Amino acid sequence: MERAPVHDPTFDAARRRVLAGGAAAGAGLMLGACGGPRSARDASADDEPIAADVVVVGGTSAGVTTALEAAAGGASVVLLEAGRVLGGMSSAGLGFSDTGRKEVIGGLAREFYGRVFEAYEDDARWRWQARADFGNRGQGTVAIDGARRTMWLFEPGVARSIFEDWIASSPVRVELGAALDRTSPGVFDGERLTEIRTTDGRRFRARVFVDATYEGDLIELAHLPFVVGRESNAEFGETLNGVQTARALKNQFPPGVDPWIVAGDRDSGLLPGLRPSLPPDGSADLGVQAYCFRLALTDVPANRLAVAPPPDYDERDHELLFRSIEAGQRKHFLTLDLMPNRKTDSNNWNGASSDFVGQNHDYPLASDAERRAIVARHERWQRGHLWTLQNHERVPAEIRAFHAPWGLAADEYTDTGGWPHAVYVREGRRLRSDFVETERHVRRELPVERPIAMGSYNMDSHNVWRHVGADGCVRNEGDVQVPPGGPYGIDLGVVLPPRGATTNVLTPTAVSATHIAFGSIRMEPVFMALGQACGAIAIQALERDGDVQDTDYARLRQRLLARGAVLVTADQRG
Repeated sequence: MERAPVHDPTFDAARRRVLAGGAAAGAGLMLGACGGPRSARDASADDEPIAADVVVVGGTSAGVTTALEAAAGGASVVLLEAGRVLGGMSSAGLGFSDTGRKEVIGGLAREFYGRVFEAYEDDARWRWQARADFGNRGQGTVAIDGARRTMWLFEPGVARSIFEDWIASSPVRVELGAALDRTSPGVFDGERLTEIRTTDGRRFRARVFVDATYEGDLIELAHLPFVVGRESNAEFGETLNGVQTARALKNQFPPGVDPWIVAGDRDSGLLPGLRPSLPPDGSADLGVQAYCFRLALTDVPANRLAVAPPPDYDERDHELLFRSIEAGQRKHFLTLDLMPNRKTDSNNWNGASSDFVGQNHDYPLASDAERRAIVARHERWQRGHLWTLQNHERVPAEIRAFHAPWGLAADEYTDTGGWPHAVYVREGRRLRSDFVETERHVRRELPVERPIAMGSYNMDSHNVWRHVGADGCVRNEGDVQVPPGGPYGIDLGVVLPPRGATTNVLTPTAVSATHIAFGSIRMEPVFMALGQACGAIAIQALERDGDVQDTDYARLRQRLLARGAVLVTADQRG
């Protein structure tokens, strides 16, 4: 199948359904060759594989909790992480926790935030700021909850050390720099995946595999059906899915931003990254919500690294920023939400901000080399965005002065010069299984019969496209931020393959949910809870020597509750 161009994927619902597989065999479509040359550590086919009861692919926060729960149940566990850092986005700058209702965060997820609290009880952690000067503002609630001994804001390095220490205290075997070889087909025994390879040529065997990547890479290799992009509203009876122009009111450009390369001259062509038009609202498409790096910035001179422009800086890449300022935008070009020690978790927050809108649509299905190029473009653009705000003469002096004190924190990401080691992959592949969690489940209009975790955060999609609006000016599209109306259950079925497909693969991250339901589920505390559930499901499958699709929910529920998970709120218990 021909892949659409990076900046202009085809709006084709039929093509999206092809990606979802949908055949009786339950096999996802294998799209092209991926990955690059192997290193000098290549192993031969005769080398003995590394065997375990459970192999977890992806050292995200969900991967860590999956591994810990499986190991606690007596399984031998190997955790594979393509990079050098455990914890996923929780260790890559996302310290301003998207918690929603904290009372529904239990089990290992709650333990993580308890460990954050304990870490900051150590006075030595407060190197650049007195504890008393930090304050206590979290995301809609307190940041430090002394009564419950939890803390919900943290620095990337603190999160990393917690995940590393947590795993080190367990029998889990961790392999860093162990990237899944997506060019090497998995080995199967009937409908069971038995072996995978990493790009250095090593082989890993397991009785149960878990895909804890944000991208859903193992799902594809395991021949499971998946979907990329947004469903139409009609497909599942939703209201917030598909193309969203009318609802995209937040994180929007001010009126009057001209879309043409030469302002007012249609013959000059559209500025890069703009579409001339979009399909009707509610239509399905292959668009993916925008990515960005969550920067740890600081205004402490002794710990600050100046942000230099990328070597090939081109001010034309930031023309929309200049025009948005000229049209009236004066603030929120990125967030400066403070974590401890005068560091930020800097995120997108406005029309012209730190999301590289429309430039990531090929990422989920791209080869490893193509992904590296996409990530490099994101870094180049985002470095240029911050440098422009601080230095460019077309930026008003007061805006430059506001941003000037901030630089990269020198004591974070020391092996990458203060820049985060991972881009925020907000969405990749999503499993398409027998059960699909939808907006109607999140709003509690449809029942969730077998909850394994709870969510409560907004149905949250960042912008997907930039386009020319009906008024002839630049508009963002795709931003949705709608509360679910209260905590909701997440069904066992979201982590299980469909019946008739591979029988021993689970996923806590690339779950079976629609785009808009996933927008609420995709928060780090929920991923940790789903990871714990996958670890418990794996234990049950090992004990029965059976298929994960045959999980006994009553037994699973009993184990999760005994391990501190929250599956229903007090008022829902009646």
